[in-house]
Amino acid sequence: MPVAPASLAIPGFTAYAEPDPEAFEIPATDPIQGWSDSKTTIAWYGLIRTPGKLDVAVRLHLPTGAQSRLSMKVGDHELKSKTVRGADGMVTVSFGSLNIEQAGGYRFALSGVKKSGQDFAEIDSLILTGPAVKNALFNLTPQRGAPSVHLNFSLPDGVQAKWFYNEVTVKTDPVWSYYEACGFARGYFGIQVNSPTERRIIFSVWDSGTEPTDRDKVSAENQVQLIAKGPDVFVSGFGNEGTGGHSHLIYPWKTGETYRFLVSAQPEGNSTIYTGYFYFPEKHAWGLIASFRAPKDGGYLRHLYSFNEDFEGSNGQQRRLAEFGNQWIKTTDDKWMELTKARFTHTARGIYKDRLDRGAGVIGDRFYLTNGGFKAESIEFNDEISRPASGHIPDVELPVDADKQ
Repeated sequence: MPVAPASLAIPGFTAYAEPDPEAFEIPATDPIQGWSDSKTTIAWYGLIRTPGKLDVAVRLHLPTGAQSRLSMKVGDHELKSKTVRGADGMVTVSFGSLNIEQAGGYRFALSGVKKSGQDFAEIDSLILTGPAVKNALFNLTPQRGAPSVHLNFSLPDGVQAKWFYNEVTVKTDPVWSYYEACGFARGYFGIQVNSPTERRIIFSVWDSGTEPTDRDKVSAENQVQLIAKGPDVFVSGFGNEGTGGHSHLIYPWKTGETYRFLVSAQPEGNSTIYTGYFYFPEKHAWGLIASFRAPKDGGYLRHLYSFNEDFEGSNGQQRRLAEFGNQWIKTTDDKWMELTKARFTHTARGIYKDRLDRGAGVIGDRFYLTNGGFKAESIEFNDEISRPASGHIPDVELPVDADKQ
């Protein structure tokens, strides 16, 4: 008895709208609806590990009486375009086959050519069949965001850090990206792409306690308090990722340019004042972003880290790449110490198990982090990487009484 060819169904809700990720809403578990613009492509990404024949089809629904013409492209290979006529239920439309000659990452792009109705079709899934399906890896979960990736910096035993300095050079800048320079146990400090026209410097500090969502539920004694902020810096509370004090400055940072960050910790009894400073290259000077008093602390900087984050999820197929260099701490006895080792971690476990596009490494004397893009990386969770020491002690002249502004 002949064996049926291997088949794999990749849900429509794992695809991406391109080039505009907001062209229509892709639901968490249901088929894609509202695809009406021929300029918008529906794209799936995956890793084909076995060369061989691959049959490509799409399961979809078109109302009775409607008609659409659709085309499919796999990598650089144009498959047949097909005219689809409406029916009562879902139908499977075959776009033909191709021979996968080389294992690697592939993009499956469904385009609308012509339609008689309002939408091209309701898209349920991409159906792949044939020998090339063996060991193929696609995201099959509703989690379309790129996994977050982290560099974790350890301090020698007995060393206490009152300053943490880091430099960041962003190489790619998809919307909804956050590149964190100075993370620590109580907060985070970095730069973000909020929209095609807005970018921010963000410094935030978490409250005490365990409330995950609603800051109104956090008692006054557990809330961080604003001590000072820089000119034009917006300050508010935040929730939904723990709770705390948030500050940001709208600032037109650019890809390819290196930006300098410094966070300081000043214990006061059982609380600590955490302050974020940013070096403004156009002013040739350091400036205050914000300073917060964190209750129930009383310690110095600890659990230092950096990361890349895709914080929205609609464009997780785009690669986020940034370099992090010249990490230093200043100890409580006023000695500078360079940090040249980092441990790599990522969120690509559990719901991210189908994503291998998370990585880190070294370029010259700088670390880099990469996430998204559906390019498999070889580094493993908890691997340690080292960069050459630069020996360039940071030149830091902080504004006088900045934390009292």
